[in-house]
Amino acid sequence: MMDRHLRTESDTKHRWMGVAAILFICLSPLAYYSCSSIDCPIENTVSVQYEIRDKAGNALAITDSLSVVTTRIDNNDIFLQMSVRESDKITFLNKLVGRSAFSLPISYSHPEDVLYFCFTDNDTTIVDTVWIKKDDIPHFESVDCSAAFFHELTNVRHTHNVIDSLVLVNRSVNYDYKTVHFYLYPNTDD
Repeated sequence: MMDRHLRTESDTKHRWMGVAAILFICLSPLAYYSCSSIDCPIENTVSVQYEIRDKAGNALAITDSLSVVTTRIDNNDIFLQMSVRESDKITFLNKLVGRSAFSLPISYSHPEDVLYFCFTDNDTTIVDTVWIKKDDIPHFESVDCSAAFFHELTNVRHTHNVIDSLVLVNRSVNYDYKTVHFYLYPNTDD
């Protein structure tokens, strides 16, 4: 009788172990996917969107070549003197022609970005300097997602060689790549 009771207890243990194994096999993928399906954004580039417009407010495709660069050297306009080393230049946009919109990255470690808009027609290059002040706002999705900063644009100023005006139309910079932040109005000969 004792033997039979031990056998029944042993069979019950084996059944429960079998049920536990089946549950473990069935539920493990759910636990794995629930932990690894973090909602990190696919479009996680934070950039500023520009549209070039004519005086009437219509999109204007530029005919001159536009390059936008900055330097690694802080608060120093030595690019205009052309004495900065090539390794210290960072090119954001290279020879854009025939388009009316473009986007540029934005820093997350400086309160003000300094950009040099280089307009080239044939062999002549005219440079406008643009200063964009901003507040950097850390953005946290998850420890599994890469670090991100959103920005609040606070002020913009520029030289007036080719750029007539640069109008700030949306201050908030985040993952939304469709939102236009600036309208750029070039000088036009009437």
